[in-house]
Amino acid sequence: MTTPTIDGFRYQTLPGAGGVELNVAVAGAGPAVVLLHGFPQTHYMWRDVAADLAEDHTVIVPDLRGYGASGKPPENGPHTYSKRTMAEDIVQVADRLGHERFGLIGHDRGALVGVRAGLDHPDRIRYLGVLDVLPTLDTWEVLHGVDAKVAWHLYLMAQPAGLPEKMIAAVADEFFASFLDAWDTDGSTFAPEVRQHYIDSSVGAVDSIVADYRASASIDLTMDREDRQAGLTLTMPVGVISQDWGARLGFDAAALWRAWAPDLTYEPISAGHFMAEEQPGEIARFVRELATRCTI
Repeated sequence: MTTPTIDGFRYQTLPGAGGVELNVAVAGAGPAVVLLHGFPQTHYMWRDVAADLAEDHTVIVPDLRGYGASGKPPENGPHTYSKRTMAEDIVQVADRLGHERFGLIGHDRGALVGVRAGLDHPDRIRYLGVLDVLPTLDTWEVLHGVDAKVAWHLYLMAQPAGLPEKMIAAVADEFFASFLDAWDTDGSTFAPEVRQHYIDSSVGAVDSIVADYRASASIDLTMDREDRQAGLTLTMPVGVISQDWGARLGFDAAALWRAWAPDLTYEPISAGHFMAEEQPGEIARFVRELATRCTI
């Protein structure tokens, strides 16, 4: 399987937590910003945003562990794919590249890694940007009754190891394609070869993707509950840009985020879930405006 690359970016393999090898693309100069992809995608989803930001930033774009061309260690307990471990991956990559502090922007699963990085490493994260997701604790709490069917895959991949992997592997192409198609606003966001790259990459990572999601129904949820009980919040500027899921499911997304992030800006967007590819200029604008809120 050939992994597409972002034009103008140099690629290297860097060790994360426990020595797991991460595929990382880097370009540009200036303040560092790390871009973390979501499901069912790879770092390549950032190609247009990354090229734009590289004009005035050092842009670091990894494949998360378990995805794309990064290492996919076998699940050895919940910590293997906990967001704490995945956040440590990113901190170690930044260390290797010589960046003590950096901005962090995450989409979907990558945003959950970003939230955990902000909670665990507040001295390292200058600002945190979140695209189209809620924190783990709030995600589970807002899903009720038949409306929860929009997140049916969360429940499937929360099951004990074995059965969900077998079920997904049996129809892997159709499973992953279904999200790309259902969450694409008008069916025109992805060129055929890009869509196929995401499907192929995900088909080759069924076990690790399920492990990532399983962690969010166990250890990640436990960590969020512990932090909420302790009153821990994100101390850096936080920006959230999202579809209006609250109107559909009956919650106030800005209020939920503000409980975690006192220094919050929240804005809706007309794009669909894959907003970094549908409206890359708008997302680059969002990142730059968020960066200006930093005092250090």
